[in-house]
Amino acid sequence: MKKPNRKSLLMALTLSVLSTLSYANEPSEVTNAFHAALVKGDAAAASGLLAPDITIYESGYVERSRAEYAGHHLPEDIAFAKKSTRRVLQHTERKDGNLAVIWEETETKATLKGKQVTIFGTETTLLQKTGDAWSIVHVHWSSRKSK
Repeated sequence: MKKPNRKSLLMALTLSVLSTLSYANEPSEVTNAFHAALVKGDAAAASGLLAPDITIYESGYVERSRAEYAGHHLPEDIAFAKKSTRRVLQHTERKDGNLAVIWEETETKATLKGKQVTIFGTETTLLQKTGDAWSIVHVHWSSRKSK
């Protein structure tokens, strides 16, 4: 097997850093990248945007780490995101130093058990900036079916 040369390794490292920073400049770009990773089925990319000690609240349940979410709810969220269409109805963002909060109201359309459903959701996301990168440290999801 051919050993990679120094130039190839430097190029790979540079591309890796640039790809990480390309979506980490603003908190809303991080949340958008998270949802895009779910739709693509990219668990590694979605997990990479979450702080290791993230806390996620959803439907009265709590997941207390990135590892817990990745091993429990993430596969279900990916499966749902792949077969649904999510539209942001209202987006509000507030930054204060190294903390940011994003509030979103969404409409998601999907086919569940053979029936077309519309789900209205609210999402509160808290992000923290470390160095040049923002990561998601808390998410609270709530939803209801349309009447």
